[in-house]
Amino acid sequence: MRAVVVEQYGVLPVVQEVPRPEPADGSVVLKVEATGLCRSDWHGWMGHDSDIVLPHVPGHELAGTIAAVGSGVHGWQVGERVTTPFICACGACEQCREGNQQVCPNQLQPGFNYWGSFAEYVAVPYAEVNLVRLPDDLDFATAAGLGCRFATSFRAIHQVGKVVAGENVVVFGCGGVGLSAVMIAAALGARVIAVDTNPDALKLAREYGASDTLQASSTTVQEIRDLGGAHVTMDALGSNDIVQQALLSLRPRGRHLQVGLLPSGVQLDVGRLIGQELQWLGSHGMPAHAYPEMLTLVATGNLKPADLITRTITLEQTPAALAALTNGTPAGVTVIKP
Repeated sequence: MRAVVVEQYGVLPVVQEVPRPEPADGSVVLKVEATGLCRSDWHGWMGHDSDIVLPHVPGHELAGTIAAVGSGVHGWQVGERVTTPFICACGACEQCREGNQQVCPNQLQPGFNYWGSFAEYVAVPYAEVNLVRLPDDLDFATAAGLGCRFATSFRAIHQVGKVVAGENVVVFGCGGVGLSAVMIAAALGARVIAVDTNPDALKLAREYGASDTLQASSTTVQEIRDLGGAHVTMDALGSNDIVQQALLSLRPRGRHLQVGLLPSGVQLDVGRLIGQELQWLGSHGMPAHAYPEMLTLVATGNLKPADLITRTITLEQTPAALAALTNGTPAGVTVIKP
């Protein structure tokens, strides 16, 4: 099969012919119909993830058709249209038994723990726990984005942050995760304030439901305070500077959602967290069993993840697009069709 192969961190990968994966016990192999290009893939390419072993194939947001079914997998057939969370949980540990597959200690992530979906085929371990059937009218490109950015934002905003109508929600960073969060928070009735350095991203944020947009600057915190302050803030990019601005923007007893990765760490004013009774909430993906609520809202038109897709590229165009993330995250979502 053809796949994008990383042979050295930070060095432009190339498309190569590599062996197609075989289905292990409990797993399936998917023909990749669409896969998203995410900033997490860039972090992996840069060497920020210790689980990656070179040579490596990135890619963790995916949708496709089942091409082969391993032994011990029941209820799934070749040809079915599916997606999967980027966190493939074991289904047997304490966290999984409690329904918290997104923090499974035995989890495997395509594109990180093993070869991912920047390829024509990809394996999905623990298939019975992690596969999600797709509605017939949901296209593969839209479904691919659900596995990481959209589902991550849905759980962060709705299930972890518990955003309700009338709250001020400030989203820092309007890439795929941030724009998804804007759309979801607006659909819940929140007043959304979007912050980014990219005017094109802010334009999209307004289209997806932001009431206010702010060009990131040294006055961002004061501008947010002038708008009433934030009940909820979300760092959708991953930056120590953003974290500081987010925490300073919160009203007393506000909630901060950390979704963006922080490979260089972060400094926290614990005194402010205590004195203002602020909450720091981490959110990491969403388990397969939680997808039905999100898919229902997509089916009814309350959420429109298809609108987030701004670019579709080929496998051959992927290495350059991955490298371009070094200069910043483009507006909207980029989908790869192998």
